[in-house]
Amino acid sequence: MKQMRVLLTGHDGYIGHVLLPMLLDRGHHVTGLDSFLYEDCGFATEEPSPSAVLRKDIREVELEDLRGHDAVLHLAGVSNDPLGDLQPTATYAINHEASVRLARLAKQAGVPRYVFSSSCSNYGAAGDSYLDEGAGFNPVTPYAESKVWVERDVSRLADDSFSPTFLRSATAFGVSPRLRGDLVVNNLVGYACTTGDVLIKSDGMPWRPLVHIEDIARAFVAVLEAPRELVHNEAFNVGITSENYRVREVAGMVAEVVPNSKVTYAGDAGPDARNYRVNCEKIRSRLAAFQPQWTVRKGIEQVYEALCHHGTSAEEFLSSSFIRLKRIRELQSAGALDEMLRWRASAPAAAAHPASAPRYSAA
Repeated sequence: MKQMRVLLTGHDGYIGHVLLPMLLDRGHHVTGLDSFLYEDCGFATEEPSPSAVLRKDIREVELEDLRGHDAVLHLAGVSNDPLGDLQPTATYAINHEASVRLARLAKQAGVPRYVFSSSCSNYGAAGDSYLDEGAGFNPVTPYAESKVWVERDVSRLADDSFSPTFLRSATAFGVSPRLRGDLVVNNLVGYACTTGDVLIKSDGMPWRPLVHIEDIARAFVAVLEAPRELVHNEAFNVGITSENYRVREVAGMVAEVVPNSKVTYAGDAGPDARNYRVNCEKIRSRLAAFQPQWTVRKGIEQVYEALCHHGTSAEEFLSSSFIRLKRIRELQSAGALDEMLRWRASAPAAAAHPASAPRYSAA
């Protein structure tokens, strides 16, 4: 296996904290790039660091940041629908425009591979049928729409010297040092563990494909190391076909795992337009190295054990430490972030630490 120089954007995020150690364990030289919006969130742990770190906004990447790399693994971005809805203009600027610009710069810099973290939410309001990679898109949120646009625009850059791949991950779950509490499995477990209620915020009927973050990370590694002809300008649904569930089915599993918990519905619970089931056979048949290892049931047990181990309270779980939207609103209220989610030069010292740190530092 060739050892590669990899630029990993969003390395300090939920998935990045799991993907980074995998890359380092396989001998790759990793430069991490992150704006560190969530640096103090989640669980405090000692972890391996990238070979080098770029502390900067993805919108501020320069050509020289990309030179000398063999691949870009692009995770950075506005991470979910509620945050995407907060400021759609910022969502499009970060998730779409900056991602396409990054691809163009990578191509200009001679970086041969670009792996984009797309999403099964691209399928949006799709009904109950299983969808493979040839299915049409029907995004219903700015977050999902931005992902669709990146796939459209970056695929046009593909040629003999530049090879993009698009990983449409199912809805993530599982433990990370940057644990997120705003993802359906993690959220249901967190409520059950800290309040006793497995709180469903919709009518529970929408379908969701679900995938553990370790398996998402395995997909990135498999694509990075795959022969070019297997992944060139291809899209892959990332998950396990059998791990599609209605939200109420997930809630039932949580109630079985978490002692003394019961399924409840929010007072304003209603239908959710986001409803899709996906077929994930393409990636497993195309890339033998991709061997997903997690089921939703095992992931529920893992998240429950982690929350118990850390003694996480309801107040903490529902705080900005685990909920991305609350973290961003908190930073904006403190004057640390502007309306376009950029660090302000005049931000309070504690909140502004990531922006005020050196632009480039060895780790």
